[in-house]
Amino acid sequence: MPNPTAAMLVIGDEILSGRTRDSNMHHLAQAFTRHGIDLKEVRVVSDDRAAIVGAVQALAEAYDHVVTSGGIGPTHDDITAPCVAEAFGVAISVRDDARAILQAHYDRSGTELNEARLRMARIPDGAALIDNPVSAAPGFSLRNVHVMAGVPSVFEAMVASLLPTLTGGAPILSQTLRLMRGEGEVALPLGALAEEFSDLQFGSYPFQKDGVYGTNLVVRGTDAGRLDAAMTRLHALFPG
Repeated sequence: MPNPTAAMLVIGDEILSGRTRDSNMHHLAQAFTRHGIDLKEVRVVSDDRAAIVGAVQALAEAYDHVVTSGGIGPTHDDITAPCVAEAFGVAISVRDDARAILQAHYDRSGTELNEARLRMARIPDGAALIDNPVSAAPGFSLRNVHVMAGVPSVFEAMVASLLPTLTGGAPILSQTLRLMRGEGEVALPLGALAEEFSDLQFGSYPFQKDGVYGTNLVVRGTDAGRLDAAMTRLHALFPG
């Protein structure tokens, strides 16, 4: 049975402008790989209502899971939550359980839960909260869309909260053969081997060291035995 599939939707003008470098995709890809969920697509959109709504609808239709990152804070441009609600045609409002979480957090810190911070308690109808042990403001899951913060430390904590609720498949394994040969030398035999082991994924990643071109050949799959067999063939094709 194939692994569940997933997409990631990164939301924020700061990503597209280059002001902020996204690290959440890298973290999610690693976490999903270990959990047996295949991350198939990553899409980045601006803080634009129509763009977010359209992307959520398209990705939710195409994949088993969609994880969003960014746009659930207290400022005017944090519009992810209402956009996800609109994408699924449900209402959104400040929810008592989310408000209570925020109230307890700000009471402990001696800070006021003001109108701006209360925006982070807006939850679409029918959504389940995702725990945020770092800054308290919860994410949420609505159908197959999981909405999380953009700050990396908070995003990573939310992923840890979410993963136990998702049914994964077989963890994706990988092995690498490093060759001091250019891609042009390995392309044809590698392509033939990929056809023979069509149940595995083969990747070719070039590098340069001390002026010499090399290639990392990576084989990925869920069957350790097949992976070992493919690597044995690779070593035979490219000895030394």
